[in-house]
Amino acid sequence: MSVALSKEPTDSAPLKDLVTSYVDRVRSGDMGALPSVIALLVLSVIFSVARPVFLTQANFANLFTQGAAIAVIAMGLIFVLLLGEIDLSAGFTSGVCAAVLAVLLTDKGWPWYAAVGISLLTGVAIGLVIGAVVVRIGIPSFVVTLAAFLALQGVALKIMDNGRNISIADPTIVAIANKNVPPLLGWIMYAILLIGFAIIQFRKLRARTKLGLTGETLPVIALRIAAVAIVVGVVVAVLNDERSRNPAMNSLQGMPIVVPLIAALLLLWTFVLRRTAFGRHIYAVGGNAEAARRAGIAVDRIKITAFVLCSTMAAVGGLIAASRANSVDPNTGGSDVLLTAVGAAVIGGTSLFGGRGRMLDAVLGAAVVAVINNGMGLMGFSAGTKFVVTGFVLLLAAGVDALSRKRAQSHS
Repeated sequence: MSVALSKEPTDSAPLKDLVTSYVDRVRSGDMGALPSVIALLVLSVIFSVARPVFLTQANFANLFTQGAAIAVIAMGLIFVLLLGEIDLSAGFTSGVCAAVLAVLLTDKGWPWYAAVGISLLTGVAIGLVIGAVVVRIGIPSFVVTLAAFLALQGVALKIMDNGRNISIADPTIVAIANKNVPPLLGWIMYAILLIGFAIIQFRKLRARTKLGLTGETLPVIALRIAAVAIVVGVVVAVLNDERSRNPAMNSLQGMPIVVPLIAALLLLWTFVLRRTAFGRHIYAVGGNAEAARRAGIAVDRIKITAFVLCSTMAAVGGLIAASRANSVDPNTGGSDVLLTAVGAAVIGGTSLFGGRGRMLDAVLGAAVVAVINNGMGLMGFSAGTKFVVTGFVLLLAAGVDALSRKRAQSHS
C-alpha cells in the first residue's frame, strides 16, 4: 500500500499546521470525503435556489428515508470493494431476503423477530456461497456475482409465485422506515453520541501522549467535538420540528427511526474496520493480497467473511426497502438498486482498486444520490435525466479516484 508523505503535526501543533498537513494529504492524492462533501454542498445550493421547498423540514426528513436502503447496502459493498472485489448480486440479495421476510410475516404468520432472523440468515448463506466459490474455485468475483445476480432474480420470482405482490402489515417492520423517534429520545441519543465521541477523542489523545507520539492538541480536539455537536445538533433540531401541515390530525415530529439505525450500523462497522484485527486485515489484503498472505493473514477467510458481511447488509437494506414500501414485489432489489449502491460507495470516496475507503463513504455517497434524485424530482425532471446525471456523477467520482491513486503513487 502506498503511503502519502505529509507534514506531521508536533505535540504543540497549532490549527494552522494541521490544516497544512491536510492540504498536503489532499495534494498527494488522499482526498478522503472532500469530493462528496463538496458535491453535497453544491447540489444543495442549486436545488434550494431552484426549488425552495427542498429546504423544508418535511423534505429534509424524506432524504433520510429515501437514501436509507442504498446507504446500508453500500456499507456492505465497502467490505468487498476494499478487497478490490465486486458483488453484483447485492441488489437482488436484498430482494430475496425481503421476499423471505414478507412470506414468513404475511403467509406464514411468523413473529417479526423470527422472520427478520431467517431473512438475515438467508443473506449470510448467500454471501457464504458466493465467497466460497470465489475463493475455493478461483472464479473472478465479477463472474460469480453476475451469475448470482441472474439466479437470485429467479429465486425472488419463485418465492413470490412469479410476480405476486406481498403486503407487509406488521407494525414493527412498517415502523422502521415510516415512524419517528420521539423528540425527547432523539435528544437523549444525541447526548449519548456526543459524550461517546468526546470520550473516544480524549482517550485517543491520552493514549498517544503516553506513548510519546505526535498528535493533535486539546484545542483542536475540542474544536472537532464542537463541530460534531453543532452539525448533529442542527440535524436533530430540524427533524424534531413539526413537519405536518395539520399537526392536530397527524403530528410529524422526531427523526425517522431509520436514522439511528443507520447511525448504529455506521458506528459498528467503523469500529470493526478501524479498531479490530479483522479491519486491519481487510485493508492489508486490499492493498496487496500476496504480501498479506506472506505476513500470515488468512486471506481466504478474510475474503469469504467480506462477502458474508456484504450479503448480510444487503439483507438489512432489503428489510428497510420492504418497510418503506409496506410490501415486497419482484422488483424489490432490482432496477437501479445495485448500481446506485455501488455508485454511492464510490461517490463517497471508496476506491474501486481496493485498500482505501471508510464506512462513512457509504452514507455520504448515498446522501449525494438521494439529493440528486430528490432535487431533480422536485424540479420535474424525468427518470431518464436522473439516471444520466447520476451516471455522470459516478463517472466523475471514479475519475477522481483514478487520478488520486496515480498522484498517491507518484508521491509514494
